[in-house]
Amino acid sequence: MSENFNFPNFAQQGQPQPQNLSRASDSSSREDNSRAGHDNLLPIANVGRIMKDALPPQAKISKRAKETIQECATEFIGFVTGEASERCRRERRKTINGDDICHAMRSLGLDHYADAMRRYLQRYRESEELAAALNSGGGGGGIQIDVRAELSIFRGDEQQGRN
Repeated sequence: MSENFNFPNFAQQGQPQPQNLSRASDSSSREDNSRAGHDNLLPIANVGRIMKDALPPQAKISKRAKETIQECATEFIGFVTGEASERCRRERRKTINGDDICHAMRSLGLDHYADAMRRYLQRYRESEELAAALNSGGGGGGIQIDVRAELSIFRGDEQQGRN
């Protein structure tokens, strides 16, 4: 993998000519790519917190396990978002919305997740409408939706199918 970089005035500063730079630029570009890849990962603390919430209180999670899930979750999000982005591009839209994510999940064969996301999205929109109505009436207070409850519906359906 060779990338071309344009360094203005590079040769004029007494530095090596570009043909001598190829090996150095390859290794530095790999380092830059790995650093850039790390910058695009989900925050490890958030991943660890989500993992811990799903386990019994006495369970321990290794750093390598957190890193593996971090990479997988980041890849999953990129995979689904890429599919949603492609739909938006075809429809000449610039903004990905929740419906695009649900559609992407369905088209990728993730129907159960799409169903849970659709229910979450519907409840979220309802809560936003209610919050707007409360705010316009002088009332306040946030409304929260439990995503885990939506996914547990899926898990419960799956477990019933196994029995």
